Amino acid sequence: MSASLAMPRQAFRTPLAIQVGYIARRSVIRTLRQPAIIVPGVTFPLFLLAVNAGGLDAATHLPGFPTDSYLTFALAITFMQAALFATNAGGNDLAEDIRTGFLSRLSLTPLRGSALLAGQLAGIVALGLFQAVVFISVGLAAGGKIEAGAPGVLVLIALSVLTGLAFGTVGMLIGLRTGSGEAVQGFFPLLFVMLFLSSMSLPRDLIEQDWFRTIATYNPVSYLIEGFRSLLIYGWDGEALALGFGVATTIFVVALALSARALQTRMVRT
Repeated sequence: MSASLAMPRQAFRTPLAIQVGYIARRSVIRTLRQPAIIVPGVTFPLFLLAVNAGGLDAATHLPGFPTDSYLTFALAITFMQAALFATNAGGNDLAEDIRTGFLSRLSLTPLRGSALLAGQLAGIVALGLFQAVVFISVGLAAGGKIEAGAPGVLVLIALSVLTGLAFGTVGMLIGLRTGSGEAVQGFFPLLFVMLFLSSMSLPRDLIEQDWFRTIATYNPVSYLIEGFRSLLIYGWDGEALALGFGVATTIFVVALALSARALQTRMVRT
């Protein structure tokens, strides 16, 4: 481990908040040093935004379509795609720590497992903030709108970070359970299948195929996208926002609890 990422030995004898601080600093630095995580997580959603906005603009002429700007409609998808990329960001680092034996060495110190997990999330938060700011800036510059106004921008960023934390924690869980970066990356395409089987391209009430509409209705990704979309198109939709934040929080809490259990098992095993 490089010197800049090393943590002072006294870090393991300090209160929980300071332990979290050391791990968080390490997590943020590791994330910033990995262009392979940052660049695809920004460029790929923007590329699909450009393709969708240009190729599906005719969908705005459908009766009942909620906006005359497909760019604004599709902008919500970029935040969801960014959250899916957070899966790799959260899981690969932990899997690498297991592979190199760093987690084994930590198990011999007084470092608390809760500090390790909380600090590990800092890199995901930093990545999510960066992605959200870029997507909002590019979307507005390209002619998109945020009907909720300036306060809506803050809520949009908050939902984006929370959704990134949710899926980043899922990545942490996979990394802890398998100890393999390849397993984390192998799970990534399955998440994209969930994205394409959601209300990504059309509102659910405009999906004509019953089987597709049913899947999209039971797919939690639909409610995350619709939470983002409500701020962009409708302004303030309390139900959509409650469902979006609720789904993201549920995924985060469940994945974090399972990650804590997997970490305990992993550190006992080592």
